[in-house]
Amino acid sequence: MLPGGARVITEQVEGVRSAAFGAWVQVGSRDETGHQLGASHFLEHLLFKGTPSRSALEISSAVESVGGQMNAFTAKEVTCYHAHMLDADLPLAIDIITDMITSALIRTEDVDSERGVVLEEMAMRDDDPADLALEGFSTAVLGDSVVGRPIIGTRESITTMSRRTVHGYFRRKYQPEFLVFAAAGNVDHAAVVRRVRKALAAAGWLDGSATPAPPRRITAKRLAPTDAGVELVTRDSEQAHLTIGVPGLVVGDERRFTMRVLGAVLGGGMSSRLFQEVREKRGLAYSVYSFQETYADAGMFGIYAGCPPQRFEDVIAVCRDELKNIASEPVPADELASTKGQLRGGSVLGLESTNSRMSRIGRAEVFDGTVLPTDQILAAIDAVTAEQVQELASELFAQPMSISAVGPFSSKKQLRRAVA
Repeated sequence: MLPGGARVITEQVEGVRSAAFGAWVQVGSRDETGHQLGASHFLEHLLFKGTPSRSALEISSAVESVGGQMNAFTAKEVTCYHAHMLDADLPLAIDIITDMITSALIRTEDVDSERGVVLEEMAMRDDDPADLALEGFSTAVLGDSVVGRPIIGTRESITTMSRRTVHGYFRRKYQPEFLVFAAAGNVDHAAVVRRVRKALAAAGWLDGSATPAPPRRITAKRLAPTDAGVELVTRDSEQAHLTIGVPGLVVGDERRFTMRVLGAVLGGGMSSRLFQEVREKRGLAYSVYSFQETYADAGMFGIYAGCPPQRFEDVIAVCRDELKNIASEPVPADELASTKGQLRGGSVLGLESTNSRMSRIGRAEVFDGTVLPTDQILAAIDAVTAEQVQELASELFAQPMSISAVGPFSSKKQLRRAVA
């Protein structure tokens, strides 16, 4: 920990010549109120527009001139600015990203020009019915809560958001105690700490006495479950996009590895139950899969499918049958073993990239305050039993079912009947 509360975490990876660096800010769309809706994502755009020492062009060209890549993303509980480049160029990544986070100008002209870019991003989302259905699912399950709202905000909030609002949000939320700097690859921890310290000192961010913000999961109480919701975007289309599901587990729940096994059995790949029953045996959909989202105080378990509109009730019926089956009978031993093998392989292969490793340790520090060793993760997956999977399925799928859909549907009543 550095003075002021910022943290630095690294992972040395032998035999590579690359390095990934990320600045994780413990700020996301859930921290916005009223007229600030979409401010976290808006800031993600604006931080690339320049600082007192670098223009927007100088930021991008400096990274690209050494063959590196830099990007950012905003989630509901965190914002991350990250770069991936040769190990020798890691100091450059640290300097640029730290400069952006501490000293972004956020000029009025930048706010006005980037406003149009964000509105175009909204339009792009609206043109992708699958994304629209998945986004609506959050609202269907979690309602108008801080984690049920769209990350990008609304057209009204972005159109009316002033420079004063977004700059004030930046100054209040981007503080050292909310920062985690993560690096992975051919890196030296002490050298990374020295470089981050130097960059923060230059910005005057080592003067405070604040302590690090506690992990998200510790600071939040679980949201009260909401009634099952229905979200609908009526569109004259050749395909219906459906997302059905229920509230799930929160970050840090001790059953999270059981949830991973449950999700993989149901819809984790081509051999999963949903893929086999919905697509392979009945030809009802091209794409069908399950997914989970976890937050500090809420969670979701969902199933997505894209299908012919006239067959949507059949798709939902088959999916619900599979949910009922896994809640009423233990997963057979051979299927459980195969699923665990899939998860073990995916967990390890996903760490082949230094960028993935950086993301893993940064996210873990923000949400849990600790990083589980890979061997411990694999052991936790192996320890999941068929009885635990059935018990969790019984608990989750006894809840009322929510649905979000995009397609040629006449009313929400039509959807509500299908999941009732």
